[in-house]
Amino acid sequence: MDFTSRMTALLGAFRRERNGAVADSMRCYGRPCGLNYGVSLPTLRRLARAEGTDHDFARYLYRQDVRELRLAAFHIADPARLTPEEYPFWGERLLNSELAEEGAFALFCHAVSFGTLFGTWISPGTDPLWQYAALMSVARAAEPQAAWIPQIVDTLHRAAVAALPESRLLAQGAVAALVALGSLNEENRRTVHRAAGSLGSLPAEDFVHEELAWRLDPGC
Repeated sequence: MDFTSRMTALLGAFRRERNGAVADSMRCYGRPCGLNYGVSLPTLRRLARAEGTDHDFARYLYRQDVRELRLAAFHIADPARLTPEEYPFWGERLLNSELAEEGAFALFCHAVSFGTLFGTWISPGTDPLWQYAALMSVARAAEPQAAWIPQIVDTLHRAAVAALPESRLLAQGAVAALVALGSLNEENRRTVHRAAGSLGSLPAEDFVHEELAWRLDPGC
């Protein structure tokens, strides 16, 4: 069966699970896809995983302007083929925070060289949604590195000082990443607190201070 026929069959499965109420209630940062059936994420993940791993098919789906197909692509793609040459293809189609989060959960954190992906997407000047995806991926990475902590904090600080519209979103990503790293061991926890101590009192920075206070020091 060719890709078009497989995509048509998958779309049919999504249509049978469509939920207008869910679609109407969705709230995410960024631009919506052109078509949205409102399929819940658990259902979407189940249908996508039934397709098995097929990286070329995943790329084909990811090119479509349909929410469910782009989200499904993350579960069908092969992380072993997510090389630096592929980063722009996946990054440029991250239209909104939902895509960034699902990509982080299902694909990006499993990249063959996640450290390279993280360093590329978190660097100054990259799209904030790429940065958000990188931060959320840290929270899912198999071997998160303490060396990433200063980069995470610096990314949030730059966004806060520049008053970027995405600063609160990046703050949420920074918290997810820092909590994941700080929860690994006591040395990491102290490193996270030292790095976060360099943040000021801008709204996004205050959010990080407040979240880390109770999530890394729950007994205090």
